[in-house]
Amino acid sequence: MFAGPLVSREALTAPRQLKHFLIRSGYVGGLFVLLYTAVQATFGLQQVSRLGELARFGALMFQMISLVQMTLIIFFAVLFAAGRVAQEKDRRTLLLLLMTDLKSIELVGGKLGASLLLVGVLLLTSLPVLASMLLLGGVSPWQIFGSLLLTAAVGLAAGAWGNLVAFWREKTFQTLAISVLGIVLFFGAVELLGVLLSIVGQSGLARTVILLNPYRGLSALFQPLTMQANGQNAIAAVLTSAALMTTLGALLLATTTARLRIWNPSRTMGEAARSEDDRLAAPARKHREIWENPVVWREICTRAYGRKIVLIKLAYILLAGLMIASAVFSIDPSRKLLGMLPPVGFAFVGMSLVSMLLINAQAVTAFTSERDGGTLELLLVTNVTAKEFIYGKLLGVLYNTMELLIIPVGFLIWLMLQQQITFENFVYLVIGLFVLCTFAAMLGLHSGLSYFSSRTAISNSLGTIFFLFIGIFICLMLIVQAQSSFSLQLPTFLVFILGGSLGLWVSLTHHNPSPALTLAAGILPFLTFYAITSFLLGQTLGVCISLTAAYGFTTLAMLIPAINSFDMALGRSTTERA
Repeated sequence: MFAGPLVSREALTAPRQLKHFLIRSGYVGGLFVLLYTAVQATFGLQQVSRLGELARFGALMFQMISLVQMTLIIFFAVLFAAGRVAQEKDRRTLLLLLMTDLKSIELVGGKLGASLLLVGVLLLTSLPVLASMLLLGGVSPWQIFGSLLLTAAVGLAAGAWGNLVAFWREKTFQTLAISVLGIVLFFGAVELLGVLLSIVGQSGLARTVILLNPYRGLSALFQPLTMQANGQNAIAAVLTSAALMTTLGALLLATTTARLRIWNPSRTMGEAARSEDDRLAAPARKHREIWENPVVWREICTRAYGRKIVLIKLAYILLAGLMIASAVFSIDPSRKLLGMLPPVGFAFVGMSLVSMLLINAQAVTAFTSERDGGTLELLLVTNVTAKEFIYGKLLGVLYNTMELLIIPVGFLIWLMLQQQITFENFVYLVIGLFVLCTFAAMLGLHSGLSYFSSRTAISNSLGTIFFLFIGIFICLMLIVQAQSSFSLQLPTFLVFILGGSLGLWVSLTHHNPSPALTLAAGILPFLTFYAITSFLLGQTLGVCISLTAAYGFTTLAMLIPAINSFDMALGRSTTERA
């Protein structure tokens, strides 16, 4: 077969695991919980008797599910594809695969196919949920087919991009950071190119170019009559966008296949051997002085995460610049997008979300790289205490990613000087940003401690951050029209919040359950929901206090067991370690 034995093995072994069925059923259950919450938020206890209301609700739910599903597919396709190859590199087993008789296309295509197998299963699992929208009306079968086709195409392209970056870069953090930043920069570049082509009079070409952004194709799918009134065809737009995404995925796959044995084995392996020979022949030189905490010294003063880390920071600066420019020079700076935030607010939220994802990726790979490299066991037998190790990793993560905090704070200072926000709101935003970024860093270390598989730890850590903010966005979309108090909205979203608490509890207490983590998983979604409703009602202090209490307490609940002892953090006894 095209992908070779790698996909065959994954297809045979994955269904034997209980989590395969739990993920499938949990995904469908989550979609139906979303549907139930939307019904309660839209209609409440009133009886619906008009077909038009049901049709409008069916169209609304189809749009929301399609939008959320495409975002999830993009994120997890990149994460699974990049994480699978990065784990092979960290464990140095990719060299063994390169020495087999597998062809390059079998190795690259096999890794990509095995990574996207679960993504494809989840996409097919959502088909009955989307088909149920036909019973409500407002949706046609070709719209459902177009949504699934476009989502599958963009999933292929996203997975191929993650696959390429993972085979190209050597360090796991570089792989994850470049994958995430690359996708966001690609969408921004497509939009910018479309605007420039429209300015120079190439409107026809601009309409084709912007379809490289799959969300544009999805938007055309949602508004077929509007597209027809403007002389355009929604079906043609969706098919064009899907074809462009498939072509892009094929090009990325071909590039990875052609460069596979050029990029791998990495040239740094030969450089390390040559530097070892040079060091033996060279005269003795003065070594650098190591600090009292060697973990902090290693994180800050060495190239523990590769030599190209500065390129990731430059890419983030470029992305932040594009976000700020698009917000500042928008046509109507005072208009609230989706009824939630002005353009400058969306720019700050976008930068903060990318910062938290990158900080979380840095934190989880800071621990998994120690385990995969075989250095964690060496640390356990040294005089380095658990407190020195955890605090050293945290300080190192925050130091290495300080630009990811400085730029959003600098943007807030500029907004304050422009009198777009008050000093009080500036203080609240800075406190909230610092608390959330610290939570993201500690969650990464906690996942690394809790999961022995690096790929599982990375997926769990980044997935938790991503699902938290997807849940926040869904809540905002559903209650933005209600504008009612916390007490009135709580019964409607109770099932949604309880589902989030259950998922967070499973994630946090996977290996080391504790009453504090259970309490944190219980209160965090409730306080987050309170912060959302308070924000939409124009409150500020309550938002800051609730977020600080929820995420600060969860951070402490993860931190205290970790700094107590290595044995407690790793969930084993000294006898087992010996």
